[in-house]
Amino acid sequence: MSKVKRKLTTILATDCVGFSKRMEENEELTLENLKACRSLIDPLIKEFGGRIFYTAGDSVIAEFESPVECVNAAIGFQKAIHDRNNALDKRSKLDWRVGIHLDDVIIEGDNVYGNGVNIAARLETACSPGQILLSTAVQDQVNKRVSFTIEDAGTKPLKNIDEAFQVYGISPSGEKIVKTDAKKEKETSEAKKSYKPKLAVLPFDNMNNDEDGGYLVDGVVEDLITEFSRIRELEVLSRQSCFEFRDSNTSISSFCQKFGVDYAVSGSIRSSGKRVRISVELSDATDGNALWNNKYDRILEDIFDVQDEIVRKISIALLGEIEISSLERANRKPTENLTSYELLLKGKVLHHKFKKEACLEAIESFDEAINADGKNGQAYAWKACAIGQGMGRGYLEGDMKNWWDTSMQCIEEAQQLNDNDFEVHRMLAEVSLSTHDFKAGERHARTCYKIVPNDPRVLSVYGEILVRIGAVEKGLNLLESALELDPIPMGKSNTDHRTRAVLFGYFMERNREKCLELISNLQEVDLKSWLLTAKICEDEQLEYKSSNWFKENKSTFEQADWVMEIDRFHLNNDGLTKSLEDFAKALYRN
Repeated sequence: MSKVKRKLTTILATDCVGFSKRMEENEELTLENLKACRSLIDPLIKEFGGRIFYTAGDSVIAEFESPVECVNAAIGFQKAIHDRNNALDKRSKLDWRVGIHLDDVIIEGDNVYGNGVNIAARLETACSPGQILLSTAVQDQVNKRVSFTIEDAGTKPLKNIDEAFQVYGISPSGEKIVKTDAKKEKETSEAKKSYKPKLAVLPFDNMNNDEDGGYLVDGVVEDLITEFSRIRELEVLSRQSCFEFRDSNTSISSFCQKFGVDYAVSGSIRSSGKRVRISVELSDATDGNALWNNKYDRILEDIFDVQDEIVRKISIALLGEIEISSLERANRKPTENLTSYELLLKGKVLHHKFKKEACLEAIESFDEAINADGKNGQAYAWKACAIGQGMGRGYLEGDMKNWWDTSMQCIEEAQQLNDNDFEVHRMLAEVSLSTHDFKAGERHARTCYKIVPNDPRVLSVYGEILVRIGAVEKGLNLLESALELDPIPMGKSNTDHRTRAVLFGYFMERNREKCLELISNLQEVDLKSWLLTAKICEDEQLEYKSSNWFKENKSTFEQADWVMEIDRFHLNNDGLTKSLEDFAKALYRN
């Protein structure tokens, strides 16, 4: 195995401020102005001897042999962008931030890895628009060697950096450099941070004690979880984790303590013919005291109105009289046909069992829901989801291409019926990720995140895509939030799913310590986590082949088709893909 190549280099990271929001407002205009800015940035980087080794459109990372030339390049394009902005209206102005750090890095083909890259990116994030932030290592080299004044910018808190990080600022725009204190900044931030109550909607009791009634009960609870997940001011434990309570044989208070839940919603449902009785209670998880409760005796046709009232009343009890526009259901009611709705609920409950027979029954149930009401867009969307589960887990038989085509047709139909359904955009994001259409994936993921910001499935797919397009820190934050809200995804069948996603994020951040920590937490080490952790240890020249996680799983993956398996990582970097393939093959040649 060849020795890892390293060198001392200067890393420049720059990013467009508020790019995602500007894209939402006017996509075509924002892309036009982005191209104009890149026409200023890219040539100046080249002119001063820099090499761009990564770009995600609105962000650029480059390396320079000379720190002085690197800073001069940054000054040049920041001044050029400032001058350009002065000649434009507000809608067309784009501001950029720059972070620069000097460090020893790993060179692998055309790619550059290491902590130096991470620090430059974090300096960029901490930078004010139109300015440049330098690390001490850079400032020491360029002081009095560039045309602009370098000012002491104080200290900044940088992620995964234990101590406050000394920084220096340059302002080509002439805006004042604000000196900060990391300790005080952290204290202020924490003081201002609004507290978000964490809510668990526990499975309701089925007072009918029959299977068909159970589908209705569990389906209504799932709908309530989805509705609460739309409210940004709350954190909501996932459906899978909430339903774990049913088999936990523990008290509500113990369950809530385990998952860090502040408040719990519990209740019961009894149905008789066309009538339904719903009893619901909101309790404080700390002392078990009831904060709100109510009983609803209604006809089944009123089930959506009852759900809305429950969500609204509980939200007000927890958050006060706030504007909760997300609770308007007018465009979200899946169907007016109760038969179709009940079949939809039945299919969703079956889908969540993650068993072959249940998956096949779920597809049938969604088909029946569609037959009962061809305008039930959610039935199409969930049928596509069930087919995806069946294909991924080997539940389905026959021609997989036909199944795939059917799934895509269902998503297309669902989108035509209701383009505002977050489930549709979530599935389109998943499809785009699997087909490596990261631009479309980011757009769909951002859309469903805007609608439902507390659903771990949404957080996960959005985070995975962001990590792959270079927005690693933001993506990691979403993946960690998904893990917090959904520590038991897919019930008992796979408790490691979210942890694996977070590990991948830390690999892309080049954080060896976190990768090693997370792989030790896995109940079952998968091929992807195993290979990525081994690769980052190899790159950092850390001995790992005697570690239990490596030795105990090496023989398990020996016969793997590495090209096919690594393709399933859905990487947005051909160089990294090839590097992983070569590394995997070398492991078994030695």
